[in-house]
This record gives sequence, structure tokens and C-alpha cells, in this order.
Amino acid sequence: MARVGLTTERLTRAGAELADEAGFDQVTVSALARRFDVKVQSLYSHVKSSQDLKTKIALLALEELADRAADAMAGRADKDALTALANVYRDYAREHPGRYAATQFRLDPETAAASAGGRHAQMTRAILRGYDLTEPDQTHAVRLLGSVFHGYVSLEMGGGFSHSAPDTQETWSRVMDALDALLRNWPAS
Repeated sequence: MARVGLTTERLTRAGAELADEAGFDQVTVSALARRFDVKVQSLYSHVKSSQDLKTKIALLALEELADRAADAMAGRADKDALTALANVYRDYAREHPGRYAATQFRLDPETAAASAGGRHAQMTRAILRGYDLTEPDQTHAVRLLGSVFHGYVSLEMGGGFSHSAPDTQETWSRVMDALDALLRNWPAS
């Protein structure tokens, strides 16, 4: 019988909190059992393994991020929507570094297809429709935006910009300007 009060959702949320505190790579079923002061075996009716726990945390983080992005982008278009989406990624990474790392966790194709990851791509494509991009350029642009957002956020969080001027917020604003200009003037194939 499962320990009273332990549910898959509660364990997933506790694992997400642990990821934010200690790092996503430190999340294991054993670490979670220590957090609840229970034996590891008592968690196996809710999570199959550390891999399963990490998958659940990744799905939670993708859902949280997609919900925030949808709210931030509502009623916006073009550069305003682009900036709103980018700011959601950056702010989420700052607030929840472990969960943000979980959004990069490789999911199996079936799980990925059923996850909120698809919502992220749909929202990005919705922005790109305002820039008049068609396939395959939309796919190229989705990849570019994801690379820039994640790359900048990762470098910033890792301290990569901390020793030089100008301020990282100024650079971030200039990056948004540059992305907007690029998307408006997308190179022909």
C-alpha cells in the first residue's frame, strides 16, 4: 500500500523543487525518498525509476512554460509576440533553473508528441506567420529562435556575460531587435 499523502503529482512537484534547488542532474528517486523521509521502495508505486521521475518533471516544466507563454503572447503579434515568448523562456529559467534544464531533457518520440512541447512549436509558428514565412523556412526559423533563446539563457545563467558591459538586459533587447529584423528580411533559398 502506498504511503498516505504520496501521489505521483506530489512527487513530481517535489522533484521539480529539488531540481530547482540542487540541479536537475541531482534528481533521483533516492534523493526524493530522502526528502520525504521514506524508503525508496515506497515511491515505486508512483514513479518507476529516476528516468521516469525526470520525464515527469520535464513534462511538468514544459506545461508550465507553455501556459506562461500562451498567457504572455495573448493579443500580441510580430515583435511584441516574439519578445513576449523570449522573455517567458528567460524569466522561467531564472526562476526555475532546474525545471528549465528539465525542458531540455530528451523525451521518447511518443511522449514528446503528447507533451506540451508541441504547444511551444505551435506558438512559435504562430509568431512566424506574422513574418510571412512558409515551409521549410518556418522550420529553420523555429530552430533558430530556440537556439538563440536557449543559448543566450544558458550562457547568461552560467555567468558567461557577467564580466563585461553593456548590461545583459540591453543585449537581450538588441537580440530581440536583431531577430525581428532577420525574420522580416529572411534570406531567400
